Amino acid sequence: MLLMEDETPVRLGSRALEILIALTERSGELVSKNELMDRVWPDTTVDENSLKFHICSLRRALGDGQPGRRYLATVQGRGYTFVAPVEFSSAVKPITPPSAAVDRKHNLPSLHTRALGRGDTISALLDRFPRQRLITIVGEGGVGKTTVALAVAEAVIGTYEHGIWFVDLAPLNDEHFVAGALASALGLETHSENPIPELVAHLRIRRMLIVLDTCDHVVGAVAALAEQILAAAPQVHILATSREPLRAQGEQLHRLPPLWVPPNPSRITASDALSFPSIQLFVERAAAMLEGFELEEAEAPAVAEICRKLGGLPLAIELAASRVEAFGVRQLSLLLSSQLNLLNYGKRSARPRHRTLTSALDWSYEFLPEVERALLRRLSVFRGAFTLESASAVASVANSDVSNDLANLVAKSLVAADVGGAVVQYRLSDTLRVYAAQKLAESGELEQYVRRHAEHQRDLFEQAGAEWTSQRTDEWLATHARHIDDLRAALDWAFSPKGDAAVGVALTVSAVPMWFRLSLISECRGRVEQALAAFQPGSTEDERRKMQLYAALDWSRFFLTASVQDTGFAWTIALELAERFGDTDYSLRSLWGLWAGRLNSGDFPAALELATKFRNLAATEADRADLPVGDRMVGASLHFLGDQIGARQHIEPMLSHYITRDHHSDVVRFQFEQSTTANITMARVLWLQGFADQAMRTVKDSIEHALSIDHTLSLCNALAQSACPVAFLAGDLPAAERYTTMLIDRADRHAVEVWLIYGKCFRGQLLIQRADVDAGLRLLGAAVDDLRKAGFAQYLTAFLVAFAEGLARSGQVAQGLAAIEEALTRSQRNQERWCFAEILRVKGELILRTRHPAAATEAEGHFLQSIDSARRQQTPSWQLRTAMSLAELWRGRDKPAAAEQLLSSVYNKFSEGFATNDLKRARALIDQLRNT
Repeated sequence: MLLMEDETPVRLGSRALEILIALTERSGELVSKNELMDRVWPDTTVDENSLKFHICSLRRALGDGQPGRRYLATVQGRGYTFVAPVEFSSAVKPITPPSAAVDRKHNLPSLHTRALGRGDTISALLDRFPRQRLITIVGEGGVGKTTVALAVAEAVIGTYEHGIWFVDLAPLNDEHFVAGALASALGLETHSENPIPELVAHLRIRRMLIVLDTCDHVVGAVAALAEQILAAAPQVHILATSREPLRAQGEQLHRLPPLWVPPNPSRITASDALSFPSIQLFVERAAAMLEGFELEEAEAPAVAEICRKLGGLPLAIELAASRVEAFGVRQLSLLLSSQLNLLNYGKRSARPRHRTLTSALDWSYEFLPEVERALLRRLSVFRGAFTLESASAVASVANSDVSNDLANLVAKSLVAADVGGAVVQYRLSDTLRVYAAQKLAESGELEQYVRRHAEHQRDLFEQAGAEWTSQRTDEWLATHARHIDDLRAALDWAFSPKGDAAVGVALTVSAVPMWFRLSLISECRGRVEQALAAFQPGSTEDERRKMQLYAALDWSRFFLTASVQDTGFAWTIALELAERFGDTDYSLRSLWGLWAGRLNSGDFPAALELATKFRNLAATEADRADLPVGDRMVGASLHFLGDQIGARQHIEPMLSHYITRDHHSDVVRFQFEQSTTANITMARVLWLQGFADQAMRTVKDSIEHALSIDHTLSLCNALAQSACPVAFLAGDLPAAERYTTMLIDRADRHAVEVWLIYGKCFRGQLLIQRADVDAGLRLLGAAVDDLRKAGFAQYLTAFLVAFAEGLARSGQVAQGLAAIEEALTRSQRNQERWCFAEILRVKGELILRTRHPAAATEAEGHFLQSIDSARRQQTPSWQLRTAMSLAELWRGRDKPAAAEQLLSSVYNKFSEGFATNDLKRARALIDQLRNT
């Protein structure tokens, strides 16, 4: 009996085939384990492990569990069911099995693992035969070179008249035995010490494929033999596997990469995960070891992270999957970060070098010359990519040629080289790095080289700090951002008991621009606090570093809710030190930080004072390049204080004359890209002044710009302070939803706590606007409470107004009045006049809902006061809203003409924005009043 897939025989053992027959005969029914064992082993007592082994073989042969393939279901503890549709036919075309002659013309071993994710590779290799007669598959140990070679060979069984012959060269310990091993595989008896002439003569007239597996340690002899065979036997083809090229004449290389792994494991779903061959392999092998294992949604990120940590290396993934039974997926992912011995457990049937990952790596390591072993060990201190220059600085010793030794490690697939950029980047896989680090520790050199690595990182980041003002951001990041993992490792060592805190402090100071640019706020805060705790005062240079650390400390605490009220003291210390040193740069940074802190806490008069001090100091600079930043700060302060004319007078010249240094300079010194931040104020002022269309265009442009520079804090700031508020003010709910979703996603991803709370406030507003009032009030109320506790008051007053309106919609008038009174109190206490007119309007609306006898008169007084405030600030958008409220009141009091005159006089001030909700409502109300 024969199992076929299309017209291709499927290689399956007799017992596995018997199990398949038994299951398909009763398709859809449970077949118990005992029934299967009695049928397959009728006269033999076996345990369940034998059955499990053959079930796994059957699943592997069928491709069970892969997309579109589902055949066997396990009923836990009972048995198995064949779940795919089965059709029985008596008119089946006879199948002619491969002839015995063809079947005997190869000695290929059985494939223990399917060549997952290698379909394109196998097809490419098949396309190159027979045009290329010598192809070598090269790659690191455990990457699956043998699996691919066997899959290629199996695909061409019957193609070669004289067969396909597999030669495992791994057991050889002497190059002189290579020719004899090939002769033995061919069944050729040789009678001389040098079998090559007889071997070549035998092959001269034959048409066959020879697979030479594991040539690493005998590469010279294999190259010489291959050249002689190709020269004398024109119809013989050779497929070789090796860690490094044979360097034989006529050789064509195919470098086999690891399996593709998910780029962002933390957010992957189970269905998406199973599209990656690395995860398919893990799940298949885990299911073979642990009955009933399936990839659950909650475990998909952990499995993806395991495959990422293992660098997509098939052998390592298989071995890791075999430990799921012992540790579970999540614990295994945590343990794999440093414990390579977890993977020292494999199939006894595997070749010795593949039984554990350590044995596979030992195989590669032990055949290296000592100078290359030493370099490999020392390179393990690098956590990410490194250059030849870095390798030479850290890993070189006297009389060593790092460039030559590194080139040899690349050729032997132990170090990966990326030659796509201006500077070649090298990297060790995570598994090889852990292995090499163990060897480094065993050598007694660990402390020496981790110190050299940390000092080198300090030098690199000091150089990066010197370059960030002169390089374009993309160039700067391309050069330096790749060192972030090495930075972390160096700091971990520097502040460890065996480390050097002075190196750590210097490195922390130098790394601050990197954390700023990558928006790594929490990481920056933690590292700066660590450096300050270890700080030992001494020289003037130490005091300068103290100044820099304190400035970075308050910056990094800026948007953390637990720290908002504490910000300021560190900037105050930094300012004192900067003034002592006459350091204008850090004086400006500290003033900016103190200003931003006052703005965020709602102390707008103090913010204006600090902004003015900043502007005056910037005016003393020789190049006056920071003067526009001062104008922006003054303009933002005036906006909140209710002076929209003054705000615009400072913001417009800033935007017109701002010298756009690379935005990288802005975000490092003043947290945000400054033109984007200036447009935040401009968009709000434009809306207040009645230019809704211009305001929305400004929002759109600023968000696009923030996205283009790929700076999270600038983007979140623009979303939270401009895009979301202006979209709500303009009544553009689709835009408000789009921007709110973007804000929550970015703030959550980068742990920017305050902006995440803002996002929740806006989400609550959106729910209220879309009539899900109760859910919106719960979300908005909780978020407003979080802002109160954090002391982050910059937009709190406006959120209280929205909360009060929502409470009014739900009929909770008393609670709404309490919220609006809080907003009014904050506005008066902090001189926050920009939304004072709206507070008065909403209070009037709430009073009307109380329906007490004097409600109309009292509300009218608030409406008139609101209109007067808006008129004095020249903010027609607030005027229009209050004019509508007052017109509705007057219409109800039989004063339609006065109502129409009031509303029309405000409406006529507008030259744009006629598609916005407010203007459409006003137009409809005017028409109604005229027809009354």
